This record gives sequence, C-alpha cells and structure tokens, in this order.
Amino acid sequence: MATYIVYESRLRRNLALIKKVKEEAGVNIIMAFKANALWRTFPIVQEYCQDFTASSLNELQLGLTTLGGEAHSYCPAYTPETIDAFLEGSSHITFNTISQWERFKDKTLASGKSPGLRVNPQCSVIETDLYNPALPGSRFGMTADQIGKRLPEGIEGLHFHALCESSSYDLERVLAAFEEQFGRFLPQVKWVNMGGGHLMTREGYDTDHLIRLLRGFRERYPWLKVILEPGSAFTWRTGDLDVEVVDVVENQGVKTAIIDASFACHMPDCLEMPYKPAITESVEESPERYCYRLGGNSCLSGDFVGDWWFDKPLEIGQHLTLEDMNHYTTVKTTMFNGLQHPDMVLERQDGSRELLRHFTFADYRDRMD
Repeated sequence: MATYIVYESRLRRNLALIKKVKEEAGVNIIMAFKANALWRTFPIVQEYCQDFTASSLNELQLGLTTLGGEAHSYCPAYTPETIDAFLEGSSHITFNTISQWERFKDKTLASGKSPGLRVNPQCSVIETDLYNPALPGSRFGMTADQIGKRLPEGIEGLHFHALCESSSYDLERVLAAFEEQFGRFLPQVKWVNMGGGHLMTREGYDTDHLIRLLRGFRERYPWLKVILEPGSAFTWRTGDLDVEVVDVVENQGVKTAIIDASFACHMPDCLEMPYKPAITESVEESPERYCYRLGGNSCLSGDFVGDWWFDKPLEIGQHLTLEDMNHYTTVKTTMFNGLQHPDMVLERQDGSRELLRHFTFADYRDRMD
C-alpha cells in the first residue's frame, strides 16, 4: 500500500543547516506547523529547535505539548471564544489588523504577552497567486498608510510575510520595501518577525547571502530581536510517497497508470499550485520511451498529473517513488471518497523503519462523529 516515508538523515541535514544560519546570523528561526505537523518526528526536531509558530489553537496545543518552546501565534482573526486560550499559551501574539488589536488590547496587555501587528509591504515576489499574501486587496496585514504616523500604543513587534519557497534575494527585495515603508516604526518596537518562505535548505540557496542580509539588518537596528519562521525549509526533500501501480488505462492514445493513492487527497499541492513532482524511476522524455500520466484512485475527474516517461512499460504491482512529499503534503491531506490514507513511516539513520501511523476505518468514520 501507499506509504509516506520520512528520512531521519535528511531531516537532520536540514535542521543542522537551519541551526547554523540561526547561530551565525544571530536570529531566532522557529518552526511553522502549517508546513509540517508530523509530531512523531518532533523528538528529532527538538534537538535543534524548540520554538514554533501557530495559527490555530490546535497548532498551539501541538507545539506546547511536543516542542515546548516559545509560541509565536498569528491568526487572521481572533474571536472572544479563542483569544483567552491564545494568550494563555503564547509568548508572542500577532494581530492582523488594528481593529483586532483594539478589540483585544486590554486582555493582551493584562496577559503580559508580547503583542505584534502584521504589516503588508506590498512587494510581490511570488508568481502563484494562491500563495501570494501581497496581492492587491490582500486580507493579510496593515499597509503603512493605514497605520499612520505612529503604531498603536502597546504594540511591541512587527510581522511581515511575503515569501513562498523563495530565495535570499527575494527576501532582500521585500526587506527593502519593508524598511522603506515601515522603517519609521522600528524605534517603537522590540522585535520583527520576517515570516516564512525562506527556503534556505534548497540546493543552490545562497545561505551566506542570507546571513549577511540578516546581520546587516541587525546592525542597522541593534535593539530588535529578529525572527524567521520558515515552513518548507525544515522538511524540504526529507520524505517521499511510495505508491503502487494498480491498473493501467488507455484512452485515445493516453496511458494512465492508476496508483493506490490520490493527488487530490494525498498530494493536493500538485493540483493547487500546480506542479509535477519528480518520480525517482522516471527518465527523460524521448520518442523511444513510454509515456504515462498518473491517476489517483478517486472518483474526481481531475485527479491526475502527468506526463512522465519510463524505460519500460509500467506494470501492475510496480512501485514508484514520488519525491519530496513531506512539507505541505501530510498536513493538507483529506479523506475524500473514503480513500485509504497512506501509512506514515520514519526511516532511521541506520536504515531501519518505524511505523508512525496506520490509518483505519475508524479514522474516516470518526471525522464525522
């Protein structure tokens, strides 16, 4: 059956690099659960990082019970039903708008937690609109003209997030826009959170440039504590999805290999972004090779991605490895159509494998209980 495999050695490689950047740049780099909530691997993460960011009460509770460090919370809108729990568990709490801050200001100040305001530098470096928080009309954060001459009294930090799987040079552009628009507010605050999207573990990422960039910012504003909260960087290329071909369908010259998993259910970003994942067993396109789509085993017509080429025709029972299926994958899965959810496995550094979770009918049933 289909299986998510997380590799301890790859995870530790990423964590070691993140810790190196953190120490050499003199900043705090914290973990974002929206990209990875596979808590059974957190004992490994905890050796390198304990602080985290949460955007829901469930994420907050997960962090408090598994990592145990500082909790930096941000939610587009807090409510009277959630604010008390957010304040109780958080060390830092960012408000999306001034109206949200004014609504919960008294409770926040009484809690002694450090409040921040999310700001929008209106600098778009992301091509995919679905993941671009700086689009015109964005619901995220306040623009400089909306704030006015001074920050609301009591705000201790500024938070911006405008990246997605981006480079240090993208950050440089956004940071320049941030300083130009919001620099006048920096003497009024204690910390700046530069959000996520810093894909420092991707091959070719210029970590030296990132370190210089962050050091330079800290030299200009030595009183500020600087925080980054990348999501993908922690688990980039740390896991695969092993699938089995269960049938091959041909229609009007198009061959589709049906797999025992689903793009819609188990790899949703392939359809949302969209993108075509690498398959370890595939080869370069050429006329003499065999071309296939992969189709998910659901009833959704659009549950397919392709094309890939192979040296030999695909056969029923053959296994394929869809690469880099950990970050923003396991957290976004669904049980649409009641499809069997893949097992989750951790491959230790010595090559042994540990089953982290096997899903059953009860998991599907109890979601609607």
